[in-house]
Amino acid sequence: MLNGHGGNIYELSQRLGCAPSDIIDMSSNVNPLPPLTGLVEFIIKNIHAIAALPQVDARSAVLAFAARYNINAEHVIAGNGTTQFICAIPQALETKKALILGPTYAGYADACNMHNVPYDYLMTEESLDFQPNIDVLIEQISDHDTVFICNPNNPTGTLMLKADLERLCRFHPDTHFVIDESYLPFVNDSERLSMFKSGFPNVLILNSMSKIFRIPGLRIGFLIAPGQTIEKFRPFLLPWNVNSMAQTAVDYLMKHTDEADAFIDKTILLLENQRKYMAEAFEDVDGIKLFPSKTSFVLAKLDENITANILCNHLAADRILIRNCSNFRGLSEYFIRISLKTTDINRMLADKIINFLHSI
Repeated sequence: MLNGHGGNIYELSQRLGCAPSDIIDMSSNVNPLPPLTGLVEFIIKNIHAIAALPQVDARSAVLAFAARYNINAEHVIAGNGTTQFICAIPQALETKKALILGPTYAGYADACNMHNVPYDYLMTEESLDFQPNIDVLIEQISDHDTVFICNPNNPTGTLMLKADLERLCRFHPDTHFVIDESYLPFVNDSERLSMFKSGFPNVLILNSMSKIFRIPGLRIGFLIAPGQTIEKFRPFLLPWNVNSMAQTAVDYLMKHTDEADAFIDKTILLLENQRKYMAEAFEDVDGIKLFPSKTSFVLAKLDENITANILCNHLAADRILIRNCSNFRGLSEYFIRISLKTTDINRMLADKIINFLHSI
Protein backbone atom coordinates (compact mmCIF):
# COMPACT_ATOMS: atom_id res chain seq x y z
CA MET A 1 0.00 0.00 0.00
CA LEU A 2 1.65 3.51 0.06
CA ASN A 3 4.17 2.56 -2.63
CA GLY A 4 4.39 4.61 -5.81
CA HIS A 5 2.78 7.73 -4.35
CA GLY A 6 4.17 11.19 -4.94
CA GLY A 7 6.50 13.04 -2.61
CA ASN A 8 9.20 10.42 -2.16
CA ILE A 9 11.96 12.99 -1.77
CA TYR A 10 13.81 10.79 0.73
CA GLU A 11 14.44 7.96 -1.70
CA LEU A 12 15.60 10.32 -4.45
CA SER A 13 17.85 12.36 -2.15
CA GLN A 14 19.49 9.17 -0.91
CA ARG A 15 20.04 8.02 -4.49
CA LEU A 16 21.56 11.35 -5.52
CA GLY A 17 23.51 11.84 -2.32
CA CYS A 18 21.88 15.14 -1.44
CA ALA A 19 19.60 16.50 1.28
CA PRO A 20 15.81 16.07 0.88
CA SER A 21 15.54 19.87 0.95
CA ASP A 22 17.62 19.99 -2.24
CA ILE A 23 14.85 18.22 -4.18
CA ILE A 24 12.26 20.32 -6.01
CA ASP A 25 9.20 18.22 -5.28
CA MET A 26 6.57 18.67 -7.98
CA SER A 27 5.11 15.23 -7.35
CA SER A 28 3.28 15.91 -4.08
CA ASN A 29 0.04 17.88 -4.22
CA VAL A 30 0.57 20.55 -1.60
CA ASN A 31 0.28 24.32 -1.69
CA PRO A 32 3.19 25.92 -3.60
CA LEU A 33 3.35 28.67 -0.99
CA PRO A 34 5.16 28.12 2.33
CA PRO A 35 2.99 27.58 5.43
CA LEU A 36 1.49 30.62 7.08
CA THR A 37 4.14 32.47 9.10
CA GLY A 38 1.69 33.08 11.93
CA LEU A 39 0.83 29.39 12.09
CA VAL A 40 4.48 28.32 12.24
CA GLU A 41 5.21 30.85 14.98
CA PHE A 42 2.15 29.71 16.94
CA ILE A 43 3.24 26.07 16.75
CA ILE A 44 6.75 26.94 17.90
CA LYS A 45 5.35 29.02 20.75
CA ASN A 46 3.21 26.06 21.85
CA ILE A 47 5.83 23.34 21.35
CA HIS A 48 5.68 22.57 25.09
CA ALA A 49 2.37 20.79 24.36
CA ILE A 50 4.33 17.75 23.19
CA ALA A 51 5.26 17.07 26.83
CA ALA A 52 1.72 15.85 27.55
CA LEU A 53 -0.76 13.60 25.81
CA PRO A 54 -2.99 15.39 23.29
CA GLN A 55 -6.73 15.62 23.83
CA VAL A 56 -7.86 12.02 23.49
CA ASP A 57 -10.64 12.65 20.94
CA ALA A 58 -9.40 15.97 19.50
CA ARG A 59 -12.70 17.44 20.68
CA SER A 60 -11.45 21.03 20.71
CA ALA A 61 -10.31 20.69 17.10
CA VAL A 62 -13.71 19.28 16.13
CA LEU A 63 -15.55 22.12 17.87
CA ALA A 64 -13.31 24.74 16.24
CA PHE A 65 -13.80 23.21 12.79
CA ALA A 66 -17.58 22.95 13.23
CA ALA A 67 -17.84 26.53 14.47
CA ARG A 68 -15.75 27.84 11.59
CA TYR A 69 -18.00 26.24 8.98
CA ASN A 70 -21.27 26.51 10.92
CA ILE A 71 -22.03 22.81 11.03
CA ASN A 72 -23.13 20.50 13.85
CA ALA A 73 -20.09 19.28 15.80
CA GLU A 74 -21.80 15.89 16.24
CA HIS A 75 -21.47 15.44 12.48
CA VAL A 76 -17.66 15.79 12.54
CA ILE A 77 -14.72 13.68 13.67
CA ALA A 78 -11.02 14.49 13.39
CA GLY A 79 -8.36 12.06 12.28
CA ASN A 80 -4.72 11.49 11.46
CA GLY A 81 -5.24 12.73 7.92
CA THR A 82 -8.08 11.59 5.67
CA THR A 83 -6.27 8.28 5.06
CA GLN A 84 -7.34 7.07 8.47
CA PHE A 85 -11.00 7.44 7.51
CA ILE A 86 -10.54 5.99 4.03
CA CYS A 87 -9.03 2.85 5.53
CA ALA A 88 -11.94 2.52 7.98
CA ILE A 89 -14.77 3.14 5.50
CA PRO A 90 -15.34 -0.45 4.25
CA GLN A 91 -15.58 -1.73 7.82
CA ALA A 92 -17.54 1.14 9.32
CA LEU A 93 -20.11 1.17 6.50
CA GLU A 94 -20.09 -2.64 6.18
CA THR A 95 -19.54 -2.22 2.46
CA LYS A 96 -20.53 -5.20 0.34
CA LYS A 97 -19.37 -3.87 -3.03
CA ALA A 98 -17.80 -0.52 -3.85
CA LEU A 99 -17.55 1.57 -6.99
CA ILE A 100 -14.57 3.85 -7.56
CA LEU A 101 -14.73 6.68 -10.07
CA GLY A 102 -11.35 6.57 -11.79
CA PRO A 103 -8.64 7.04 -12.68
CA THR A 104 -8.07 8.27 -9.16
CA TYR A 105 -6.16 8.04 -5.90
CA ALA A 106 -5.22 4.43 -5.11
CA GLY A 107 -6.14 4.71 -1.43
CA TYR A 108 -9.81 3.86 -2.01
CA ALA A 109 -8.93 0.53 -3.66
CA ASP A 110 -6.29 -0.08 -1.00
CA ALA A 111 -8.95 0.30 1.70
CA CYS A 112 -11.23 -2.20 -0.04
CA ASN A 113 -8.38 -4.67 -0.47
CA MET A 114 -7.44 -4.28 3.18
CA HIS A 115 -10.89 -5.53 4.21
CA ASN A 116 -11.44 -7.99 1.34
CA VAL A 117 -14.27 -5.91 -0.07
CA PRO A 118 -14.90 -6.32 -3.82
CA TYR A 119 -14.93 -3.18 -5.92
CA ASP A 120 -15.29 -2.01 -9.50
CA TYR A 121 -13.86 0.98 -11.32
CA LEU A 122 -15.84 3.25 -13.57
CA MET A 123 -13.23 4.97 -15.71
CA THR A 124 -13.75 8.40 -17.20
CA GLU A 125 -12.68 8.86 -20.81
CA GLU A 126 -9.50 10.53 -22.02
CA SER A 127 -11.37 11.81 -25.08
CA LEU A 128 -13.63 13.81 -22.73
CA ASP A 129 -10.64 15.14 -20.73
CA PHE A 130 -11.63 12.66 -18.00
CA GLN A 131 -14.78 14.60 -17.14
CA PRO A 132 -17.36 12.18 -15.62
CA ASN A 133 -20.56 11.35 -17.47
CA ILE A 134 -23.28 11.63 -14.83
CA ASP A 135 -25.83 9.54 -16.71
CA VAL A 136 -23.37 6.67 -17.07
CA LEU A 137 -22.42 6.93 -13.42
CA ILE A 138 -26.07 6.78 -12.33
CA GLU A 139 -26.53 3.55 -14.30
CA GLN A 140 -23.35 1.89 -12.99
CA ILE A 141 -24.07 2.56 -9.32
CA SER A 142 -27.09 0.28 -9.08
CA ASP A 143 -25.40 -2.82 -7.58
CA HIS A 144 -22.88 -0.96 -5.39
CA ASP A 145 -23.54 0.22 -1.84
CA THR A 146 -20.52 2.54 -1.51
CA VAL A 147 -19.18 4.97 -4.12
CA PHE A 148 -15.83 6.78 -3.88
CA ILE A 149 -15.57 10.13 -5.69
CA CYS A 150 -12.56 12.43 -5.43
CA ASN A 151 -13.67 15.98 -6.21
CA PRO A 152 -11.66 17.67 -7.61
CA ASN A 153 -10.12 14.45 -8.77
CA ASN A 154 -6.53 13.34 -8.34
CA PRO A 155 -4.74 13.02 -10.78
CA THR A 156 -7.02 14.38 -13.53
CA GLY A 157 -7.87 17.73 -11.92
CA THR A 158 -11.51 17.50 -13.03
CA LEU A 159 -14.29 19.02 -10.93
CA MET A 160 -17.83 17.68 -10.68
CA LEU A 161 -20.54 20.29 -10.20
CA LYS A 162 -22.46 20.26 -6.94
CA ALA A 163 -25.76 19.93 -8.81
CA ASP A 164 -24.53 16.74 -10.49
CA LEU A 165 -23.38 15.26 -7.20
CA GLU A 166 -26.72 16.08 -5.60
CA ARG A 167 -28.49 14.40 -8.48
CA LEU A 168 -26.45 11.23 -7.92
CA CYS A 169 -27.17 11.17 -4.22
CA ARG A 170 -30.91 11.68 -4.70
CA PHE A 171 -31.11 8.99 -7.39
CA HIS A 172 -29.45 6.39 -5.14
CA PRO A 173 -30.62 7.14 -1.57
CA ASP A 174 -29.53 3.72 -0.26
CA THR A 175 -25.94 4.10 -1.49
CA HIS A 176 -23.20 5.73 0.55
CA PHE A 177 -21.30 8.42 -1.37
CA VAL A 178 -17.81 9.11 -0.07
CA ILE A 179 -16.80 12.46 -1.55
CA ASP A 180 -13.16 13.32 -1.01
CA GLU A 181 -12.84 17.12 -1.06
CA SER A 182 -9.16 17.22 -0.12
CA TYR A 183 -8.36 19.45 -3.12
CA LEU A 184 -11.52 21.55 -3.14
CA PRO A 185 -9.99 24.45 -1.14
CA PHE A 186 -7.77 25.13 -4.19
CA VAL A 187 -10.89 25.95 -6.20
CA ASN A 188 -12.45 29.40 -6.16
CA ASP A 189 -15.69 29.62 -4.11
CA SER A 190 -15.02 26.19 -2.60
CA GLU A 191 -17.45 26.54 0.31
CA ARG A 192 -20.34 27.02 -2.12
CA LEU A 193 -19.19 23.98 -4.12
CA SER A 194 -18.70 21.73 -1.10
CA MET A 195 -21.18 19.01 -0.20
CA PHE A 196 -20.60 19.06 3.56
CA LYS A 197 -23.71 21.20 4.16
CA SER A 198 -25.86 19.31 1.67
CA GLY A 199 -27.82 17.48 4.37
CA PHE A 200 -27.98 14.21 2.43
CA PRO A 201 -28.16 11.22 4.82
CA ASN A 202 -26.06 9.08 2.45
CA VAL A 203 -23.10 11.48 1.98
CA LEU A 204 -19.72 11.39 3.73
CA ILE A 205 -17.23 14.20 3.11
CA LEU A 206 -13.47 13.96 3.56
CA ASN A 207 -11.78 17.27 4.34
CA SER A 208 -8.02 17.83 4.49
CA MET A 209 -6.07 20.77 5.91
CA SER A 210 -2.74 19.20 5.04
CA LYS A 211 -2.65 20.19 1.38
CA ILE A 212 -4.12 23.69 1.25
CA PHE A 213 -2.11 24.93 4.26
CA ARG A 214 1.01 22.94 3.32
CA ILE A 215 1.28 21.04 6.58
CA PRO A 216 1.11 17.39 5.40
CA GLY A 217 3.55 16.31 8.10
CA LEU A 218 1.01 17.22 10.78
CA ARG A 219 -1.64 14.85 9.34
CA ILE A 220 -4.95 16.67 9.81
CA GLY A 221 -8.20 15.38 8.33
CA PHE A 222 -11.91 15.57 9.10
CA LEU A 223 -14.89 13.39 8.27
CA ILE A 224 -18.24 15.15 7.95
CA ALA A 225 -21.37 12.98 7.84
CA PRO A 226 -24.79 12.59 9.49
CA GLY A 227 -24.63 11.80 13.20
CA GLN A 228 -25.71 8.16 12.76
CA THR A 229 -22.93 7.61 10.23
CA ILE A 230 -20.35 9.30 12.45
CA GLU A 231 -21.24 6.90 15.27
CA LYS A 232 -20.35 3.96 13.01
CA PHE A 233 -16.78 5.26 12.80
CA ARG A 234 -16.14 5.80 16.50
CA PRO A 235 -15.27 2.13 17.24
CA PHE A 236 -12.49 2.38 14.66
CA LEU A 237 -10.86 5.54 16.04
CA LEU A 238 -7.70 5.10 18.05
CA PRO A 239 -7.32 7.29 21.16
CA TRP A 240 -4.99 10.28 20.72
CA ASN A 241 -5.16 9.87 16.94
CA VAL A 242 -4.55 13.61 16.33
CA ASN A 243 -1.22 14.75 17.76
CA SER A 244 -0.74 17.85 19.89
CA MET A 245 0.85 19.98 17.17
CA ALA A 246 -1.91 19.09 14.71
CA GLN A 247 -4.56 20.12 17.24
CA THR A 248 -2.64 23.34 17.86
CA ALA A 249 -2.63 24.06 14.12
CA VAL A 250 -6.39 23.53 13.86
CA ASP A 251 -6.96 25.87 16.77
CA TYR A 252 -4.94 28.60 15.06
CA LEU A 253 -6.37 28.18 11.56
CA MET A 254 -9.99 28.06 12.67
CA LYS A 255 -9.66 31.19 14.82
CA HIS A 256 -7.49 33.31 12.50
CA THR A 257 -9.97 33.13 9.65
CA ASP A 258 -9.03 36.41 7.98
CA GLU A 259 -5.40 35.35 7.71
CA ALA A 260 -6.28 31.84 6.57
CA ASP A 261 -8.82 33.05 4.00
CA ALA A 262 -6.36 35.60 2.59
CA PHE A 263 -3.77 32.82 2.28
CA ILE A 264 -6.24 30.63 0.39
CA ASP A 265 -7.24 33.50 -1.91
CA LYS A 266 -3.58 34.19 -2.67
CA THR A 267 -3.04 30.50 -3.42
CA ILE A 268 -6.02 30.30 -5.77
CA LEU A 269 -4.89 33.36 -7.73
CA LEU A 270 -1.35 31.99 -8.01
CA LEU A 271 -2.59 28.63 -9.28
CA GLU A 272 -4.97 30.19 -11.79
CA ASN A 273 -2.06 32.14 -13.27
CA GLN A 274 0.26 29.14 -13.25
CA ARG A 275 -2.25 26.81 -14.92
CA LYS A 276 -2.67 29.44 -17.63
CA TYR A 277 1.10 29.80 -18.01
CA MET A 278 1.66 26.04 -18.30
CA ALA A 279 -1.17 25.65 -20.83
CA GLU A 280 0.32 28.38 -22.99
CA ALA A 281 3.89 27.10 -22.59
CA PHE A 282 2.99 23.64 -23.90
CA GLU A 283 0.22 24.62 -26.32
CA ASP A 284 2.28 24.19 -29.50
CA VAL A 285 4.81 21.67 -28.19
CA ASP A 286 4.85 18.31 -29.94
CA GLY A 287 5.06 15.24 -27.75
CA ILE A 288 2.99 16.33 -24.77
CA LYS A 289 -0.65 17.21 -24.03
CA LEU A 290 -1.86 18.95 -20.87
CA PHE A 291 -5.39 18.28 -19.66
CA PRO A 292 -7.57 21.03 -18.16
CA SER A 293 -7.36 21.22 -14.37
CA LYS A 294 -9.24 23.03 -11.62
CA THR A 295 -6.75 22.47 -8.85
CA SER A 296 -3.07 22.56 -7.81
CA PHE A 297 -1.77 19.98 -10.28
CA VAL A 298 -1.92 19.24 -13.99
CA LEU A 299 -2.16 15.85 -15.71
CA ALA A 300 -0.22 15.46 -18.97
CA LYS A 301 0.25 12.74 -21.57
CA LEU A 302 3.43 12.11 -23.51
CA ASP A 303 3.45 10.69 -27.01
CA GLU A 304 4.70 7.21 -27.81
CA ASN A 305 8.32 8.32 -28.29
CA ILE A 306 8.86 8.77 -24.56
CA THR A 307 7.51 7.17 -21.42
CA ALA A 308 6.82 8.77 -18.09
CA ASN A 309 9.65 6.74 -16.59
CA ILE A 310 12.19 8.16 -19.04
CA LEU A 311 11.12 11.76 -18.45
CA CYS A 312 10.89 11.34 -14.68
CA ASN A 313 14.39 9.86 -14.52
CA HIS A 314 15.76 12.67 -16.69
CA LEU A 315 14.28 15.31 -14.37
CA ALA A 316 15.29 13.40 -11.24
CA ALA A 317 18.92 13.68 -12.30
CA ASP A 318 18.42 17.45 -11.98
CA ARG A 319 16.83 16.99 -8.55
CA ILE A 320 13.30 17.58 -9.81
CA LEU A 321 10.55 15.16 -8.85
CA ILE A 322 7.30 14.86 -10.83
CA ARG A 323 4.67 12.12 -10.59
CA ASN A 324 4.89 9.09 -12.82
CA CYS A 325 1.22 8.16 -13.26
CA SER A 326 1.75 4.76 -14.86
CA ASN A 327 0.53 3.00 -11.70
CA PHE A 328 -2.82 4.81 -11.66
CA ARG A 329 -5.49 2.32 -12.73
CA GLY A 330 -6.90 3.60 -16.02
CA LEU A 331 -3.79 5.50 -17.10
CA SER A 332 -0.71 4.27 -18.93
CA GLU A 333 3.07 4.57 -18.94
CA TYR A 334 2.74 7.85 -20.88
CA PHE A 335 1.03 9.92 -18.18
CA ILE A 336 2.66 12.34 -15.74
CA ARG A 337 1.31 14.74 -13.14
CA ILE A 338 2.91 18.08 -12.34
CA SER A 339 2.17 19.76 -9.02
CA LEU A 340 2.40 23.47 -9.68
CA LYS A 341 4.87 25.68 -7.85
CA THR A 342 5.84 29.33 -8.12
CA THR A 343 6.37 31.09 -11.45
CA ASP A 344 10.16 30.66 -11.57
CA ILE A 345 10.04 26.95 -10.78
CA ASN A 346 7.22 26.23 -13.24
CA ARG A 347 9.04 28.13 -15.98
CA MET A 348 12.23 26.22 -15.26
CA LEU A 349 10.41 22.89 -15.39
CA ALA A 350 8.60 23.78 -18.64
CA ASP A 351 11.90 24.75 -20.26
CA LYS A 352 13.56 21.51 -19.19
CA ILE A 353 10.70 19.35 -20.46
CA ILE A 354 10.42 21.22 -23.77
CA ASN A 355 14.18 21.07 -24.37
CA PHE A 356 14.20 17.36 -23.59
CA LEU A 357 11.30 16.65 -25.94
CA HIS A 358 13.02 18.61 -28.72
CA SER A 359 16.20 16.61 -28.21
CA ILE A 360 14.53 13.27 -28.90
